[in-house]
Amino acid sequence: MADKKSNMIKIKLVRSLIGASDKQCRVVRGLGLTKKDQIVEHADSATIMGMVNKVSHLVEIVK
Repeated sequence: MADKKSNMIKIKLVRSLIGASDKQCRVVRGLGLTKKDQIVEHADSATIMGMVNKVSHLVEIVK
């Protein structure tokens, strides 16, 4: 059985939401990010990766 930690990814908000569209702000909030430089951990799923791809200019995947 795979370790649960190996299926987790860390996402960091690297840019401010000022100037971002309302739709992009809702995606970032849906990821659980509220402040710049905040890091959240999520399961590595297609849903989460789709959200990250929508706002890839605002967030980055941290190792």
